[in-house]
Amino acid sequence: MTQNGFRADEIDTSRPHPARIYDYLLGGKDNYQVDREAGEQLIGVAPEARIGVQANRAFLQRAVRHVVGAGVRQILDIGTGLPTSPNVHEIARAVSPDVRIAYVDNDPIVNTHAATLMSEAGTTSVVLADLRDPQAILDHPDVHRVIDFDQPVALLLVAILHFVTEAEQPGRIVATLRDALPAGSHLVLSHATSDFADRRETVTAYSNATASMNLRDRAEIERFFDGFELIEPGVAQVPFWRPDSEPTREEREIGFYGGVAVKRA
Repeated sequence: MTQNGFRADEIDTSRPHPARIYDYLLGGKDNYQVDREAGEQLIGVAPEARIGVQANRAFLQRAVRHVVGAGVRQILDIGTGLPTSPNVHEIARAVSPDVRIAYVDNDPIVNTHAATLMSEAGTTSVVLADLRDPQAILDHPDVHRVIDFDQPVALLLVAILHFVTEAEQPGRIVATLRDALPAGSHLVLSHATSDFADRRETVTAYSNATASMNLRDRAEIERFFDGFELIEPGVAQVPFWRPDSEPTREEREIGFYGGVAVKRA
């Protein structure tokens, strides 16, 4: 079967994929042995990895509720990964049922879940594309089917940019996406860091994966928000971004930054 130009037999199960490792760490079942082994290797060198991805997911939920509460009714979620309940469309529509969502990921296995996500025809799309080619995402007909770039859009780049190397110019990628967004749009971004611990072994855990891990410090991550205005509390460790409850001692060591910003003009 072919979907978006990919056949099912083109899914690479010989190497771990970041989306499937993430799924494993979240307790999901849509992963392979190679992904589980990579996940366990990651936990071995970074014991907080599991609570880290959970905290990142909680940040995503709070951020989505914020942008929809601010009036945004369109979401472009790039690097969405495998569906994990509550999904972005479920979070958003709990606030406002008229939100439209385009999910984008480069792993063909994500498309096996398209039927579920597309159950509400016309309001959700699932696109197989790569963040490294942002213009292709912006031009994709299934993105345009649900996203009107003349109206504010919430761009989600959650736990994805650390899989982009400097040679692949992550700043250029974000700028290309930013420049396509109208005033009133929001950027929701999170990124792994080694600011709180030596994470060289974490990088090694992804050495055989389909994408490498590229940790960045807070100043580097803040630059991704150029052209946007950060809302309080700015770029913060994800458990500290507008938390629903006081972060635990373990969460204070989590190596993920997150932030939400608005494009004023």
